[in-house]
Amino acid sequence: MELLQTIFNWLLTPLSGALVHDMSPLVAWHARLMMLAWSVLIPLGVLLARFYKVTPHQDFPAHLDNPFWWHGHRALQYSGIALALLAVFLILRLNSDFNIQNWHHILGYTLVVLGLLQVLGAQLRGTKGGPTDVAKGLPLRGDHFDMTRRRLIFERWHKGGGYAALALVVITTMLGLALADAPRWMVLVIASWWLLLVVVFVILQKRGRAVETYVAIWGKPYRGKS
Repeated sequence: MELLQTIFNWLLTPLSGALVHDMSPLVAWHARLMMLAWSVLIPLGVLLARFYKVTPHQDFPAHLDNPFWWHGHRALQYSGIALALLAVFLILRLNSDFNIQNWHHILGYTLVVLGLLQVLGAQLRGTKGGPTDVAKGLPLRGDHFDMTRRRLIFERWHKGGGYAALALVVITTMLGLALADAPRWMVLVIASWWLLLVVVFVILQKRGRAVETYVAIWGKPYRGKS
């Protein structure tokens, strides 16, 4: 029993070893919102976009262009960015605590800018095209179906920038935990969550769940023939 109490006390102790973990309500809500946005919603949106363009019970390739991943990815990413902006608003109310020399602040604002650029890039990705658009009375030709230069630039930026942002999230989060002198249990839980995300990513990748967007929408016969 004494050992359990010792472990419990150790987990509740802040990283610095201080007896009390104390922070203002605004900082606490800033941390919660950023954690929900960047460590939960946005990573889940990335996993959804990479591995669920074709869902497990979908009759693929007979059934193409499943919109599940698209709607889910967009909802998770937009919700994440909205929460991140709200978290920034909260922390800006503590002007006296802002220090441009602090790496957590620098990386945090960098992440928000990257997130907004991702949203902007998605709006500039161009047209879709393809047989599915023709069925709706729209033109066959499109930036995505034809894989135009505009679409290629978008895909490289969207994917590269997205994965780079996730790497920055981990660093920024750990710096934030240190800055807030978070309790040890919190650090362990967040680190375990990110480890779980990596494990899930590796497992789904090895199972061949990462279907190319073009193939998921139009099927293999169209690949390279547009």
